[in-house]
Amino acid sequence: MSAETNTVESAAAATAAEGERRLNMIEAINEALDIMLARDPDVIVMGEDVGYFGGVFRATAGLQAKYGKTRVFDTPISECGIIGVAVGMGAYGLRPVPEIQFADYIYPGLDQLISEAARLRYRSAGDYTAPLTVRSPFGGGIFGGQTHSQSPEALFTHVAGLKTVIPSTPYDAKGLLIAAIEDNDPVIFFEPKRIYNGPFSGYYDQPVAPWKTHPDSLVPEGYYRIPLGSARVVREGEAFTVLAYGTMVHVAEAVCRAKGVDAEIIDLRTLVPLDIKTIEASIAKTGRCLIVHEATRTSGFGAELAALVAERCFYHLEAPIVRVTGFDTPYPHSLEWAYFPGPVRIGEAIDTLLKD
Repeated sequence: MSAETNTVESAAAATAAEGERRLNMIEAINEALDIMLARDPDVIVMGEDVGYFGGVFRATAGLQAKYGKTRVFDTPISECGIIGVAVGMGAYGLRPVPEIQFADYIYPGLDQLISEAARLRYRSAGDYTAPLTVRSPFGGGIFGGQTHSQSPEALFTHVAGLKTVIPSTPYDAKGLLIAAIEDNDPVIFFEPKRIYNGPFSGYYDQPVAPWKTHPDSLVPEGYYRIPLGSARVVREGEAFTVLAYGTMVHVAEAVCRAKGVDAEIIDLRTLVPLDIKTIEASIAKTGRCLIVHEATRTSGFGAELAALVAERCFYHLEAPIVRVTGFDTPYPHSLEWAYFPGPVRIGEAIDTLLKD
């Protein structure tokens, strides 16, 4: 973890006693947008149903009433159009925050994101930038099936010029979103909708653990930012390192706790830029690596993580790197909880990792 991150998070913790509340992730995102709309007149929030209705998950509730229809407004159902307009706004000097209602709908906008937003700085030799932050709920957890549950993060990490951010807690969601909006390059901000209202333990038959009882739901009032490219060590340990992000941070933590294993769990928080130094330091200590993500296995971001660990930490490894991921199938509806990396599959992977 960088010195800047430690300083920022220590400062936030120091002021928490004066104005710290327990928020869920939706409330934290709404508060980050509210703060940035108030701080910067160039910030614009746009997307399908984000205005009067306040978004399908209510993440933008109340913002249009507070800032008006020129700052927070609804768009046609055209993802290509939404992102294309946002690129133009960014080039003109604004800081648009377009919402794509579900990550599954983002594919029509890929041409604008890849061919225009990601390349504008380089194509113009730095004369123009595209400082847009594309927010989108992603992943499973609501039985949305193939058209409302996908995890396409690896597609964006492959594109030079895009940054990809995935928070796992309300505290991180607010600080990372503020940092993303202030960034001068395009950012994909994926929000794990399965933990919008509370972190799952990973067991289907257990209720959601509400954020109001979770330590990472304590969110300071006002402005703070978490620099992009800073991972978080969720739990220190010696036996092996877990690399995860989003929902899977909570699932992996629950499994390690249930099994009583001394794992070090790292929440990546941003996939690009990646905090490789924190990963290297952990692998050097533990000698073993478990990678967990919900997205499909083949060419998933876990493959990039495994390659980086093998390249940079080979002589520290005491066992092969192990991945637990979603399956290489279209997202199932009725079998959603079998598709998730859950306690059984993660537990078996831990046993394999520790057997040598």
